[in-house]
Amino acid sequence: MNKNKPFIIGIAGGSGSGKTFFLNCFLHHFKNDEVTLVSQDDYYIPAGEMTQEENKLYNFDLPSTIDDHQFLRDINQLVKGEAVYKKEYNFNNPLAIVKILEINPAPIIIVEGLFILHFKEIAALLDHKIFVDAEENVALRRRIKRDGMERGYPEDDVLYKWHNHVVPAYKEFLLPYKNECNKVIINNYDTPDDIIKITQEISDDLKVQYCKRD
Repeated sequence: MNKNKPFIIGIAGGSGSGKTFFLNCFLHHFKNDEVTLVSQDDYYIPAGEMTQEENKLYNFDLPSTIDDHQFLRDINQLVKGEAVYKKEYNFNNPLAIVKILEINPAPIIIVEGLFILHFKEIAALLDHKIFVDAEENVALRRRIKRDGMERGYPEDDVLYKWHNHVVPAYKEFLLPYKNECNKVIINNYDTPDDIIKITQEISDDLKVQYCKRD
């Protein structure tokens, strides 16, 4: 195994699984220069300006909405030790301020997103896979809260997307890979202490694995 090659961790989870909170806790256990994050959310193919109804009907929960070729190129660029610069995706929110992201190479690269296990070339790069999951009713409650607060979506639109887009995509493009993951985290409770403890254990274990590489 190439000691100079970054250790790549994949973190996948359905919408409302609490993946973002888990990820933030996980990152907290590393120094800034030890780890870098590449998020699938920043690789949506721009859908253009849409009305509220068009946005409601547009299915973001399909692999075809992601520029997986650029996603893969950027991961490989980080592996080669080169920084990546790209625009942050704003989910068609006209009030959002679009930032230019600077993603710097690091010894540990975290790749996160719904389809990272479905995209075969990206999945093949992952040295360790973590699956974050939650019961459907818990995940839906979190999705309603997030989309209302962060993206300004009405609850009816959130429910439409949930039943017609989110759940079918989860079952087709994510759930089949659950048993292939090194670690499955069930995150039904918003209990910070529990998640912090779990992420501490995982990060300690991964640091040992990384240090053993020759």
